[in-house]
Amino acid sequence: MAVKKILRIGDETLLKMAQPVAKLATPELYALVQDLFDTMQAADGAGLAAPQIGVSLRVVIIGSNDNPRYPQREPVPTTVLVNPKIIPLNEVIAEDWEGCLSVPKMRGWVPRYQHIRYRAHTPSGELIDREVQGFHARVVQHECDHLDGILYPQRIRDMSRFGYEEELFKGGPPPRIEDPPA
Repeated sequence: MAVKKILRIGDETLLKMAQPVAKLATPELYALVQDLFDTMQAADGAGLAAPQIGVSLRVVIIGSNDNPRYPQREPVPTTVLVNPKIIPLNEVIAEDWEGCLSVPKMRGWVPRYQHIRYRAHTPSGELIDREVQGFHARVVQHECDHLDGILYPQRIRDMSRFGYEEELFKGGPPPRIEDPPA
C-alpha cells in the first residue's frame, strides 16, 4: 500500500486512547495493516502502532529479525495484534534501553514487566494467546502503550538515562542488557 508519515512526540494524536476495532476482516483493516508493515519496514522498526501513523485504532504490528536499531536482540515473530490485552505474569520488572520511531534518534532506560501473556485477534479474527519474556515482552508492551496514549519517555524513572543516541552511546550502539530471569 504505502509508507505513511510517522507522527512524532508532541503530536496530540499520540496522547489519545485508541478506539477498539469493531469489525475484523474488512478491506480497510487489511489496508491499514499493510500500511503499518510498509512504514515499519521503511523505518527499520521492531513494531508500530496505528496511532503512530495517525489512525486511532487498537492495532499494532511487531516483528524484528536482525534489526539494525536493535542489534544482538532475540527475534520477535512478525505478528499483527488487533485489540490486544496484556497480562503481567509476575511482578519482575526489567529495565533496558528503548527507542521509538515517534521519538527519533533518542533512547531511554525504561522499566517493563519481564514476563507477560498477551491476547489479541489477527485481522481475520483468529485468536492469538502468547506467553513471552525479554525483548519480545518489551516490544509488545511498548507498542500497546501507544494504544493508550503513552510514549516511552513517560515511563522513564531517571531522566539522566534519556537522551540522543549519539550522546548516550558514543562509539557504538546501546549495550546489550541481560534481562533478569523470570
